[in-house]
Amino acid sequence: MPLQLDFLATPLLHDLAWLAPELLLVLGMAVLLIARLFPSLDRWQLGFVPLLACFLALLVASLQWFSFLVGNTQAVEKLFSGQLVFDGLAAFSRMILYGAAGITILITLLTKIPDREDSADFHVLLLGATVGMALMTMAYHLLMVYLAVEMASVPSYVLAGFLKGKRQGSEAALKYVVYGGAASGLLLYGISLMAGRLGTGYLPDVSLSLLTILQADGLDMLWWLTLGFILLGLAFKLSLVPMHFWCPDVFAGATAEVGGFLSVASKAAALVLTGRWLMMLMGQTTEVSIHLAAASQQLAPGLSFIIVVVAAVTCTWGNLAAYPQTELKRFWAYSTIAHAGLLVMPLATLTREGLAASLVYLVPYTFMNLGVFAIVCFVRNFTHRETIEAFAGLGQRSRSLAISLAILVIGLIGLPPLAGFMAKYEVFAVLYQEAQQQKSLQLYFLLGVAVMNTLLSLGYYGRLLKVAWFEVPSSDFPMIIPFRQKLFAALLAGFAALGNAFWDALTIWGSHIAVAAFQPLP
Repeated sequence: MPLQLDFLATPLLHDLAWLAPELLLVLGMAVLLIARLFPSLDRWQLGFVPLLACFLALLVASLQWFSFLVGNTQAVEKLFSGQLVFDGLAAFSRMILYGAAGITILITLLTKIPDREDSADFHVLLLGATVGMALMTMAYHLLMVYLAVEMASVPSYVLAGFLKGKRQGSEAALKYVVYGGAASGLLLYGISLMAGRLGTGYLPDVSLSLLTILQADGLDMLWWLTLGFILLGLAFKLSLVPMHFWCPDVFAGATAEVGGFLSVASKAAALVLTGRWLMMLMGQTTEVSIHLAAASQQLAPGLSFIIVVVAAVTCTWGNLAAYPQTELKRFWAYSTIAHAGLLVMPLATLTREGLAASLVYLVPYTFMNLGVFAIVCFVRNFTHRETIEAFAGLGQRSRSLAISLAILVIGLIGLPPLAGFMAKYEVFAVLYQEAQQQKSLQLYFLLGVAVMNTLLSLGYYGRLLKVAWFEVPSSDFPMIIPFRQKLFAALLAGFAALGNAFWDALTIWGSHIAVAAFQPLP
């Protein structure tokens, strides 16, 4: 049965109870800020406080998610007069976010970046960004969409340039602010136009009004521009072409710890928000009648074509641009762009099944991408370099770390029998099935692009493995990586290697999540 919260005295407490994981993170932020008032605590590494907050938030979120799996999968809780919604989609995606934040905090504790003096400030920003991203997954009103995006973005800007006295970090933060401000302006302008013309910001009502206008008169150019502004703002958070240009510069200037967090958490939150928005436009809610849902099919070809083009160009551009890179963080930035394109490919089907495939892909991608960023951090701490040459001879200097790297990279390529293969298989399968069902040439084209890019990624990922295993190391001394760091990398690689054992359960959960978020039409 779903969690019973009826015993709570007021609607406000009822709504706050469903936000218990976020409140735990806010409590962790408060503890860290209070700790900063005592100079003597600067000698302590305070990372255990946000780590505990993330663990408790993940535990509570898991219980809430489990209640949807074992109970009524149609349950939806609308919070704060419909500003937020809590359903299976929000519960599942929040678990990914809290897991990503917890893994990132563990990496910072292992690498000791930031140092003890700055650890409280750093982790307050990290938790604040995580809360904003969690609210993005639950936003059910245009105003809350904008507030959640800004709440996630502003701490991220500061995290990008957190290291003091580092010119590249300051440059990265400045570029991130400038580009993010422009994207935020586009998003806000689109939201203003949408709410101003419709007289509401409540997403189901927005969907209903748009479909009514579409059925009666069709959408004029201003409507398409409005949708375009909103989608461009969301594309920035996903690093999709043409809003991808910030990603390599920001990743190169920020620490690898921050880059790893942004590469997964930011993408997960934006993907869920974009998927929810697209499903709303397609009338996939009980508020929309079959009559109006049929009208949404007039909108589907245009939206699907836009997603096909953006996803195909993003994935291809990311893979091609990664080839000449010699700096590790830029290398992984372009890899992140390529995977962002792959993540949104199933959304081109404009179906619940497509959204479920994207969610399923997120799970192994989170572990694998954070794993490779962790290894970059560990090698950087020993060699004081962040170039591909720093990995030269890793197989001879630190064999266990090189094995973990190989497993994670092969998983990102999508080769069997690792979890990355099954993740890509889900994407390919939903594209093929929907292409057959909809008789859509553009979905067949997108499937071909996805397969082609998997082959393209073999080149630059293979180059990294070649350097790590077959190049002559620059030093004959072994790379002395602490055991706890090697164990941490091995655990993340172990999920990539053994994740297929849980794949059936994960795909079933994905279908439940899609049903919980977007109930079948009557």
